[in-house]
Amino acid sequence: MSEPRTLPIAILISGEGSNMLAIAQACAQGRIGARVASVICDRVEAGGIARAKNLGLAAQVIAAREYPDRVAFEAALQAALARSGAELVALAGFMRILSGPFVQPYAGRILNIHPSLLPRYPGLNTHRRVLQAREREHGASVHFVTKQLDGGPVICQGRLAVHREDTVESLTGRVHRLEHRIYPRVIGLFSAGRLALRGSAVLLDGQPLNAPLQENEEDDPGLIRADASA
Repeated sequence: MSEPRTLPIAILISGEGSNMLAIAQACAQGRIGARVASVICDRVEAGGIARAKNLGLAAQVIAAREYPDRVAFEAALQAALARSGAELVALAGFMRILSGPFVQPYAGRILNIHPSLLPRYPGLNTHRRVLQAREREHGASVHFVTKQLDGGPVICQGRLAVHREDTVESLTGRVHRLEHRIYPRVIGLFSAGRLALRGSAVLLDGQPLNAPLQENEEDDPGLIRADASA
């Protein structure tokens, strides 16, 4: 009997690659039906590229600063993705804004994880902004990527309560742990053929997802659930 097909994915990083590692480990352990076809980094000095190579992953740097403009950089990135054979692109701490013309061919096949409960706090410095606003809740969102920055349809959110003693550093660590749980699971849903994008609607098992899937910090790590309002 032949082995079940695994979905080839490309992971784009800019930094240490902690979400990349979480995804790669989920693939290697057979927890999701995917394999990492390529890791691509846009910064030579990023620690994640060495971590990917240490795992035996196909990894390369396409340094944005070596190209004259965004068009040239994105052309090189697109060519590398095509060579990898990836059928899903996962942005994992990729800190470069991708243009609409780049994103369009991957519509419904490109994901991102953002450290806030979107649509709240798009952009940078989310943990600091959450603390300054004295929010009581924070978290992370996995969403389909569109040409709107951090504005694509949200698939899943991990939530946590903000504690009085929390700092930027403590929130960073707590949110990272949630990210490492929800991102591989969303990729697992996609690789199983259960998740799709139709227009602006997220479909789960062929039905519109009326609210993002939810996971709380205190939940059983093996559980991912639909919100009661979904």
